[in-house]
Amino acid sequence: MKPVKVALIGAGSRSFGPGTIRDVLLSKPLAERGVELVLMDKVADHLGEVEQYAVHACQQLGHAARVWSTTDLDRALDGADFAVTAIEVQRFLYWTQDYHLPRHYGFKQIFGENGGPGSLFHALRNMGPTLHIARTMERRCPNALLLNYTNPEHKLCEAVTRLTSIQAVGLCHGVFMGLRQLAQILEVPQEELDTAACGINHFTFFQRIRRRATGEDLYPSLRQADLEGDELAHWHEFGLGRVLLRRFGLWPSPATNHYGEYLRWAEEFMASEMQYYYDPAQGHPWETGKIPDFVYTIDRTDTNRPWRRPEAQPRVLEDLPLKASGELAAPIMEALMCGEKRELAAINVPNRGYIPELPDGLVVEVPAIADEQGLHPCQMEALPEPIAALIRVQASIHKLLVDAFAERSKAKLLQALLLDPTVDSYRRAVALLEEMLKLQRDILPPLE
Repeated sequence: MKPVKVALIGAGSRSFGPGTIRDVLLSKPLAERGVELVLMDKVADHLGEVEQYAVHACQQLGHAARVWSTTDLDRALDGADFAVTAIEVQRFLYWTQDYHLPRHYGFKQIFGENGGPGSLFHALRNMGPTLHIARTMERRCPNALLLNYTNPEHKLCEAVTRLTSIQAVGLCHGVFMGLRQLAQILEVPQEELDTAACGINHFTFFQRIRRRATGEDLYPSLRQADLEGDELAHWHEFGLGRVLLRRFGLWPSPATNHYGEYLRWAEEFMASEMQYYYDPAQGHPWETGKIPDFVYTIDRTDTNRPWRRPEAQPRVLEDLPLKASGELAAPIMEALMCGEKRELAAINVPNRGYIPELPDGLVVEVPAIADEQGLHPCQMEALPEPIAALIRVQASIHKLLVDAFAERSKAKLLQALLLDPTVDSYRRAVALLEEMLKLQRDILPPLE
């Protein structure tokens, strides 16, 4: 039987590459079937350390996988069964622009990654390379599955599914963040909870929260815990979520700084504007090249640091423990290629009635079952109307954004920008658009 060929595109990443390598090599079903693991990155200097790590992991595990690396995308994808993608160019440099420029123009977006004005430019930067990969797959491995980790996931997967024949699935661990929150609030171990959430990436809502052993509905307990809990407890993660629970009826996921991107009124639930703190009088990061620390949330950041921070020591990949990441690419491979049935907490796929009242074709996030016959997204209940209404706006934004890319249309991009909930000025929206297109002209597609 032919070994499973897995092409890791963007493998030179020190975060994505090693984790995915471990997941593939730690899979016993894949090891029994046989694995060919191709590490592809367009920058040759990024590959040496990661390939060495993959060989080291094989030796440690006694794995017979064939591992090799290349900068040639065609060669990497030739005959592949899976392409796993995590591609970003100078992510933090451009992300500082995605975050600060919309706020400079008065648009109170949060995070600027998957929602808000910044996410439109984030998506356009990655859309060209992602579609290039998909179109290469059409020539080299047309039946392969594209497993995408690159953000903004839903926007990129929608571009692939609308503009190519390749089946793309977006994978995100955000739902597990929501599950962890529920376990903390309910004081129930995660493994004892039976949950199901749906929506769009970084903006999902739990339709089912039950005790696994008994089937008991835990939503009444969650609402009671909300009433009894301190209003400011774990504010960054729970503050906005508690209001959404009270007003819309369901608990959201992953956390305020993610689903807050889709809400115009979310900023009052964020206690910090420090995502990329710097002194603008000393120059912007994209001018100085000095990228400030990324502050995920203020409560996870040590603000009592010593005056002089010790010099960071480079991480040695071989010192990382050989344990699985918990991401879902390897379980999907095990199901499709080895006949192992797997339950998937969340995949991003085009809606085909899986979430009623949301448009067909919109890339939605739903639970699924995977087996040797394929991926089977679960049928979900209709979301409450206020939640569905918020998501339907995003569906229109996504469609216009993909059209803007396909047609090279600045007019369509402006339409998408003007639909964003945080945009409250036509003149400032036009000014933001022009400045972002100028600042990122070397990496954005040309628009007319």
